[in-house]
Amino acid sequence: MDGGGRLDQPLIGSGPIAANEAGSPAVEPGRACAGRNAFPAVTDRTSRPTAYRRVVGRSLPRIVKLPPPPGFGIAGSIVLLAATLGYGAIAGGHVDAVVDRLKDARDGAANAVGFRIAAVALTGAKEVSREEILTKAGVTGRASLLFLDADAARARLLTNPWIADAAVLKLYPDRLQITVTERVAYALWQKDGRISVIAADGTVLEPFVEDRYVDLPLVVGAGAAGKAKDFLTVLARHPEIQSQLRASILVAERRWNIRLANGIDVRLPEGDFAPALDHLAALDRSKKILSRDIVAVDLRLPDRVSVRLSDAAAQVREDALKEKKKKKAGDA
Repeated sequence: MDGGGRLDQPLIGSGPIAANEAGSPAVEPGRACAGRNAFPAVTDRTSRPTAYRRVVGRSLPRIVKLPPPPGFGIAGSIVLLAATLGYGAIAGGHVDAVVDRLKDARDGAANAVGFRIAAVALTGAKEVSREEILTKAGVTGRASLLFLDADAARARLLTNPWIADAAVLKLYPDRLQITVTERVAYALWQKDGRISVIAADGTVLEPFVEDRYVDLPLVVGAGAAGKAKDFLTVLARHPEIQSQLRASILVAERRWNIRLANGIDVRLPEGDFAPALDHLAALDRSKKILSRDIVAVDLRLPDRVSVRLSDAAAQVREDALKEKKKKKAGDA
């Protein structure tokens, strides 16, 4: 005791030794509670929710009483207004119009500081007009060079079937260069009674035929557009046959027939048809077979040539055979 009659030390200590002396289990110093607001040490799991609720109950009133940060109300109003406008635009189907107006405002700001497209250099265009190219590329009177997407402009240009390749180059601050490589009309393609102008790679260039294309070679049948170049390239080795050509017909997407201007049909084999064309050219040079009164030449078998006479030629041949038989009978 001290001089005033009070105890110098507590009857029960707070350390592990005093806890042992009092008959209770010791608590290790590292696991002791370290503060007034720390979770109490709970050994029974069923009592943990009660402890959590006690802590939350003490902390929640403090959070609620905190004042909102400066500008919180203005920011909330802006978010609410933006959400309302966005919902109205979507519900009313005005999203595209809103986006266009935003783009116009953005381009207007860029144009105001010197990024207006003042000059466009265009090269390589013959079949496609300048206006079509600029429209496809998105170059309008309001567009700015700063926000023009060159890759997107090129992709839009390539959707035109006449344009095989394109390059869009931005030259700051106000110039644009567009270079296009166009496809060339190669042949006419007939399918399902309709004739289109096609390029060498089979791309349909025009769904109709202008007068300037009427002399192009004609290919007929499903799949003929994609195979026309390979076939016509081989046929070009024989100008004497090509000059008489009226149409090249792809049969069942497997083999070709050619129809000549005089009506003769030449049936070519499936697969490698080049030797058959060589044989036909040789027969025409030696026998003038393509000038005779026939309607078809069958070259599908490699070891023989079959010829079908016209009706008139067949009748003449039949009469000649009958006359020949009569002479033989009379001589006998």
